[in-house]
Amino acid sequence: MYSSFFGLNEKPFSITPDPRYLFMSARHGEALAHLVYGVTESGGFIQLTGEVGTGKTTLCRTLLLNRMPGNANVAVVLNPQLSAHEFLESICEELGVAVPQPRDSIKALIDALNRHLLAAHAAGRRTILVVDEAQNLAPDVLEEVRLLTNLETSKQKLLQIILIGQPELRELLARNDLRQLAQRITGRYHLEPLSREETSQYIEHRLQVAGALGEVFDPGAKRTVFRLSKGIPRLINVICDRALLGAYSQGKRVVNARLVRRAAMEISGEPNLKQGRRWIVPAVGAAALLVLATGFWSLSDRGPAPEKQMQPAAAVAAEPVAAEPVETAEAIAEPYVTLADQLAIAEQLSTEEAALAELFAIWGIDPTTTMPACNYAITLGYSCLRNRSSWLGLRQLDHPAVLELVDNSGHPHHVVLTSIAADQAQLSIGGVAVSHPGAAVAEMWYGNYLLLWRPPNGVAVSLIPGIRDDNVVWLRASLAAIDPRYRAEPLSSDTYDQELQQRVREFQRDQRLDVDGLAGQQTQIVVNTLLAPADTPRLSAPQTAQE
Repeated sequence: MYSSFFGLNEKPFSITPDPRYLFMSARHGEALAHLVYGVTESGGFIQLTGEVGTGKTTLCRTLLLNRMPGNANVAVVLNPQLSAHEFLESICEELGVAVPQPRDSIKALIDALNRHLLAAHAAGRRTILVVDEAQNLAPDVLEEVRLLTNLETSKQKLLQIILIGQPELRELLARNDLRQLAQRITGRYHLEPLSREETSQYIEHRLQVAGALGEVFDPGAKRTVFRLSKGIPRLINVICDRALLGAYSQGKRVVNARLVRRAAMEISGEPNLKQGRRWIVPAVGAAALLVLATGFWSLSDRGPAPEKQMQPAAAVAAEPVAAEPVETAEAIAEPYVTLADQLAIAEQLSTEEAALAELFAIWGIDPTTTMPACNYAITLGYSCLRNRSSWLGLRQLDHPAVLELVDNSGHPHHVVLTSIAADQAQLSIGGVAVSHPGAAVAEMWYGNYLLLWRPPNGVAVSLIPGIRDDNVVWLRASLAAIDPRYRAEPLSSDTYDQELQQRVREFQRDQRLDVDGLAGQQTQIVVNTLLAPADTPRLSAPQTAQE
């Protein structure tokens, strides 16, 4: 749509992993060198990890298309969420090995694969297995992968394996029961995001490949892209693509920082909360909050403020004991004062740091610390979940949450959603309680949230089929306590077997969750919510900061 307007031959910021657009930063060059080493040396594993969107798949495509030895046979597994048998069958199909009968015999598959590898070796050919999204491999599948490296001659391994995945892959391979596999990894590399200078170079590189002849993003826009994307290439692409569309719609030939900020608020990327050395801002005095509260009413031209006025908690605490009782948020919020008006007044108070401090206070956690908020939470047995959801999804999780709201100027504001009653949402803006229809909040909310929860045994672990973990025992007991239909025997087993996976699917279906049979954090939070003790903060009941 906008390509010809900017003199481009094609869209430069497509998220498709096109090797033509590979930007060879120092980090990407080192990562590619590790991959090339992996396909030219014999035996063992090569491990490449990186955060979502850092360019791992693009590097893999580059390797396959441009750097693979001419004598290589390559099998690529892109969806490793398979059973051990399905995984071996996929490798055979990729290499053109006839699947033996009976098809359900793992031994028959390995024997057929071994014969193929020996024949390829005799013909002077190398065989390479590339597994993308390898963090999704179940432990029993990883054990089969390890056993594949036992296929060898007296001098060398017959199969070279490259595992590409997210940081969770490193955690998975660090498990004690997988140490034999970890010991066979001959090369490891973790792909970091781009620096600010590299982000600027990356943007220019993609524009030049697409045919740009002049400046399209000014220096301020590039700096803003880096700040909002944290140097993650996929987020850079999404933000820049939307910014170009915004500039085109306004007839502007050069993208500036304002257009980038507006674009970032419109896209569906995951939020990146800022974490400084101190995550709690200095306390706002009662007088300042009182100005904020009374300022809400000054927006109206209807004359004197109504009798029922919103009062911040700090101001109320300073009043004499004989003062009139404070009205609830439902009674004090007047329809003629919009949420946008309130956010405009509270611009200096609706920061991420202030919202996080208030969220933690609701859970009874002292927010005074120099540690990053969520790191501090882990030390106390809590965990932060940053994600995107719908209004219905938040109701289902039923936990107070920090919401990122975006005003008409594209500026973000962070507020705490403390409760939902009927169609009304109670928020806290800079410590002041306000109430608005859920639809009014949803209009300014693009789905980004952060909530706090208590994981079982104090450790947040995504539970997947095949895993062995103490949290699996908790999951079995919790599902059985919620409904006998979800009971999976034996309750004392710490192994995530097929029966438990089926019970989890049934639970997810009944709770209108994604039915994948994996007990990730959202599924565990819903389980926690259904079994939560009375003192657990809930959206379905008004929240106050605990003493």
